[in-house]
Amino acid sequence: METSHLILALFHILAVVPLFLYVGIQRAATQDIVYTVLLVLGCIITAYHGYKAFIRFQSGSPYLWVNLIHFLYIGPLLVYIGYKQKDTPRSGYEVLLLVAFAALGYHLYNLVQMLSNHRENH
Repeated sequence: METSHLILALFHILAVVPLFLYVGIQRAATQDIVYTVLLVLGCIITAYHGYKAFIRFQSGSPYLWVNLIHFLYIGPLLVYIGYKQKDTPRSGYEVLLLVAFAALGYHLYNLVQMLSNHRENH
């Protein structure tokens, strides 16, 4: 089991998903500081995954899609919600909830696969 993938899956399950669910459920009742966190996080995600997408495109990596999703959708969504704050339309919060549940399902599935493969190999 590759430790970096395990940490990445746990980080998304234990930190990212709860943050997205909190904002998606609380909507305009979300604390102002959380909107600032989303704005900064969105900028970092967009820049980092834009760079990684470029590198992976050049190398022909089959994982380019992960960076493109973060660069084209996740980062800009967080910037949008962070910028609009309490004026974010309902659709913004609902897309964030969709992303939260997609991340939860994807990373839980990967975690189960990693643990299953680890068990089979030992």
